[in-house]
Amino acid sequence: MNNFIGLLRKIHIHPLFWIIVGIAVITARFHELLILFSILFIHEMGHSIMAHFFSWRIKKISILPFGGVAEMDEHGNRPLKEELLVILAGPIQHVWLAIVMFVLFKMHIISISFFQTFMDYNLMILLFNLLPIWPLDGGKLLHLLFSVNKPFLQAIRITIFISLLFLLIFHVISIIITPFNLNIWIVVIYLYISLWAEWKQMNFVFMRFLLERYYGKKMDFKRLRPLNINGEEFLYEVLEKFQRGKKHPLLIMKDGKEIGHLDENEVLHAYFAEKQIDAKVKDLMYSY
Repeated sequence: MNNFIGLLRKIHIHPLFWIIVGIAVITARFHELLILFSILFIHEMGHSIMAHFFSWRIKKISILPFGGVAEMDEHGNRPLKEELLVILAGPIQHVWLAIVMFVLFKMHIISISFFQTFMDYNLMILLFNLLPIWPLDGGKLLHLLFSVNKPFLQAIRITIFISLLFLLIFHVISIIITPFNLNIWIVVIYLYISLWAEWKQMNFVFMRFLLERYYGKKMDFKRLRPLNINGEEFLYEVLEKFQRGKKHPLLIMKDGKEIGHLDENEVLHAYFAEKQIDAKVKDLMYSY
């Protein structure tokens, strides 16, 4: 119970949301807003409860005028399976909600109009969240998919580019179907801003990923992924090849032959502790 109350304390309701509440009351559509808010709240709590189960650091749970966001203070060093479960914990809420509402409807506890409204909103939120656009759940699943075999930084870049492509397609289709729908315009603008913000802070997120890997708690890497490195490469070029969930022994190559090896911690130590930002791998070999 205390843990649940702790999660509730992290809920932040955006000031604009109260304006939407006022408009809903004036236009006699408060019950629809209440249904929408309830679905969004349960969806975000699904993410948060699963994240709390895995001892993730939860920054806040934001309720926006057009949706919700559970913000985590994690930077790519949690196991992929954990992140998959945290992402799916949101969409899975819509399944049991639909089942419960169907049972209540069949038992004549709720009216057909309430049932239809709830099911429409429930399906709409589920499908929208599964679009492959960051920071929607579909976008996060897309990033997770690329993270399996791609370097961490590259996975972020690819996710942003594909998200932008799908957002443009979604925007064009929306303009064709319903060009004056204010809600869609607000959501689309928010997603454009989110992608721009993600692009701007991409290097910061990458640095946090590396710092947690170096300074953070010892991580249980399940796989070793040796990297063939040219001695002329800069340290930052090597770091950009790091993947999440994998430990990287570095094999230093010259003319197709191995001339030495380094541990990834040696590279991280040289970059962060010794501030050898512009050093090359060959320089590090001579140091060690």
